[in-house]
Amino acid sequence: MLSNGAIVAWAVGLLVLAAGSIVTLWSLLGSGGPNASVRLDIIRTAFSIVVGGGGAAGLLLAARRQRATELDLRQRDHDAAETRVTELYGKAADQMGSDKAPVRLAGILALERLAQGHPEHRQTIVDLICAYLRMPREDDVNAAQEEEVRQTAQGVLAAHLRPEETSRFWPDVRLNLSGARLRSFTFARCRVRTASFADARFHGAAVFRGTTFDRSADFRNVRFTGLADFRRVTFDGEGPNFRGTSFEGAVDFGEHTTAVLTGALASDDDGSRRKWPNGWVAEPSAERPGWSKLVREG
Repeated sequence: MLSNGAIVAWAVGLLVLAAGSIVTLWSLLGSGGPNASVRLDIIRTAFSIVVGGGGAAGLLLAARRQRATELDLRQRDHDAAETRVTELYGKAADQMGSDKAPVRLAGILALERLAQGHPEHRQTIVDLICAYLRMPREDDVNAAQEEEVRQTAQGVLAAHLRPEETSRFWPDVRLNLSGARLRSFTFARCRVRTASFADARFHGAAVFRGTTFDRSADFRNVRFTGLADFRRVTFDGEGPNFRGTSFEGAVDFGEHTTAVLTGALASDDDGSRRKWPNGWVAEPSAERPGWSKLVREG
């Protein structure tokens, strides 16, 4: 398909060619040099050039119109696709606000399909799913169904943030679960750009084994009531922030995870196995009886 620049260049070239032919014809006819038959041939040739140039110009104009039509159709297709995406997004968001758990579940799965097919909308959809998980839980007769919806939401995030799942992986995602109440949170072998769990509470196991945080990981004031598994976790960029974090259950940072635990606390009366990062130990806290603070060894 010809570009606008190419069409303009060809049009200018044809105009120059036609003008040159007319000037040459005029000079030859006025010079008196060629005989009558030669002059006639020159006139015919010049006329053919001009006519041919006009025909070529017509073709170029047709090409220009064709290009304009194609661009218009492409824009219409784009607008139609965006309208369709907006409609699907709005419908799924409405479903997530339903008072019926199966409808909320359908909304989350619809958002997952939408994000998989439209990478440009993935961060927005991740933000919406995170917002749902940050919403307060309602203790009612449908608590079990609501837990199933939330487990599905957590599973959707984890499933698409694992680089090993090449065709399903959503790269460079920012995760915001600040203040969320998360149960049995399995986030193993994932990779995210940034993640904030500030003020979150983890009920049951919280598994981050093998996960990479490219820019930052915020665990300030997080409460781990069960196992906190940070084996083989990579904290790049700014590293993690565990200030104010409390560990009430088992803890395992393994042998390969490097983390700064300044300001973190561990309960003394649990008796669970705890493996801190190399160079860190728990010492009784004078400020909070029954708790130990994490300090650098030696």
